[in-house]
Parts: sequence; C-alpha cells; structure tokens
Amino acid sequence: MIQPKVYRKQRGLLFLFIALSVIVAFISFGLGDASVSYNRILPTIMGEGTFKEEFVLFSLRLPRIIVTFLSGIALALSGAILQTVTRNDLAEPGIIGINSGAGVAVALFFLFAPIEPGSFVYLLPLAAFGGALVTSLLIYFFAYRRKEGLHTVRLILVGVGFSMALSGLMVVIMTSARREKVDFIANWLAGNIWGTDWPFILALLPWLIVLIPYAFYKANTLNLLNVSDPVATGVGVPLEKERAILLLAAVALAASAVSVSGGIAFIGLMAPHLAKALIGPRHQLFLPLALVLGGGLLLLADTVGRNLVDPDGIPAGIMSALIGAPYFMYLLIKKV
Repeated sequence: MIQPKVYRKQRGLLFLFIALSVIVAFISFGLGDASVSYNRILPTIMGEGTFKEEFVLFSLRLPRIIVTFLSGIALALSGAILQTVTRNDLAEPGIIGINSGAGVAVALFFLFAPIEPGSFVYLLPLAAFGGALVTSLLIYFFAYRRKEGLHTVRLILVGVGFSMALSGLMVVIMTSARREKVDFIANWLAGNIWGTDWPFILALLPWLIVLIPYAFYKANTLNLLNVSDPVATGVGVPLEKERAILLLAAVALAASAVSVSGGIAFIGLMAPHLAKALIGPRHQLFLPLALVLGGGLLLLADTVGRNLVDPDGIPAGIMSALIGAPYFMYLLIKKV
C-alpha cells in the first residue's frame, strides 16, 4: 500500500515539473528569428494579437512546442517500459537500435514511397513502426536463448551492434539520394525537430492516446516484472506474452516519436531514472513524473539548441546527447 504522504510528494513534484515545462514553453514562444514580445504572448493567445503575432505563435511556435513535448513523453514512456521489461537500467530505444531501425524505414519511405503529400504525414509513423518492429524482432531473436530466456546484457550488446550496422546502412542509402533529400535525412539523424506543423500532432496523438493508458493499466504487471521472474510467475503473470506485448508498445511509442522528431536518444534513458530517483520504482508513482520530465527535457533541449548558435542552431538530438551521454557513462560505470 502506498502511503498518502508519498502521493502528496508525487503530486507536488508533478505540479512542479508541469510548471517548469510551461515556463520553458513560454520562453520558447518569445525566442527565435520571428519572435513575439513576451508581453504580447497572452493577449495573442486570447485572440487580441496582430496577424504576424498570431502567425508566429500558432503556425510556427505552438505546433513545434507541442510536437516536441509529445515526442519527449513517448520516448520517456518507451524507455521506462524497456528498462522494466529487460530489467536493465541502460535500456533505451536510441541505445538498443530501435530508433535506428525506425530511421532506416523513414529514409526508405521518404525516398521511394509513391505517396501523396497529404497522406505522407499520417503514414510516416506506420513506416517508422514497421522498421522499428523488424529491428526489435531481430534484436530479440539474437538476444534470446531457449534455456536462459531473454538475457538483458546480451540484449543491450546486440542492440548496440544493430544500431551501428543500421547507421552504416543509412549512410549507404544517403549516397544514392538527391541532395535535398540527403539534407532531410541528415537533419533527421541529428535529431532536428522537423515535424513542426499541426498535421504532425494529429499523426502522433493517436499512438499516445492508446498506449499511455495501456501502460498505466499494466503498471502492476510492470512492477512484478521489475522484481523477478519467479515472483511474476508465482502470481500468474505469463512472462513471455507480457514481455512481447509490452516490448511492442515500447517500439510503437519510440517509432511514433522519432518519425516526427528525428533520431532523439537518451531522453528515454534519463527521464525514467530521474523520476525513480525522486519518487521510487513503483510504476504508478514514477510514470507520470517520467512522462512530464521527458517532454520537458526534450523541450528544453530544443529551445536551448535552437537559439544557441546562428543561423540554424543545434539539433535537439545533439543537445540531449550532450547531457545524456555522460549520464549513460555514469550508469554504465555504476552497473559494472
């Protein structure tokens, strides 16, 4: 049973992180080449802005902020599920190759699919999911042993190997593409938030609307999987079935996010760890914090990177890697 004071602490932290995310979003509204004065943001939101202010706010800034925040939520939840299912603190969709599989599928879809422009946005997450699913199945196949089951360390190593191999395949694909399409793929690889229009939000939302409630519904199962296989089996959890379904959910979350945000890594690593450090390992408690932290961290990385250097800034994926890579090394040293 969870103590009332723990729930109060969780609600307080949740309110704090939501408030910080809103502050970052507010700051992001007023930064950039086409900016809106801070004292004009609220009047513009209330419908009292000029045409320029409304265009900048509602057509340029707000869609990008929402896409970035939702992508961070999806990556954080994907990372939390992967860390629990594999029982490995280093598991994360960008590290174990899922993002790379989605990236190859996105590149092939972008280069060769004869799709109408109006359908492209909505089919892109499906293409990314297909690539990520094939990659995850191959990783699972090579990491699984009949007598041992799913070996978590082997899963990480196989995933890293697939990530490197798929990155090489991406380079081969880029050499056969036209210059303007190569630029798009390069920006995607760097984690440059590119899906910055309202249709991209509509393409991403259905995945989150289905998979976030599902993850919370499975919170008790995730708690049991996080303890040990004998305990989970003893209370009647079908281990392989639950692992397979939850891995599928994690793959879908990661694929939907990176299809519109590019190759973002380490958000799915950091957000769950920070949330668990603050409130404990029970999924009912730390998952809400992890989601808001993931969205806020990616929004912060994009806001800082976009305005750090001229003219194009630093992609959010690079900014998150600058923070996440040292944290990954710390976890790796601590685990070893």
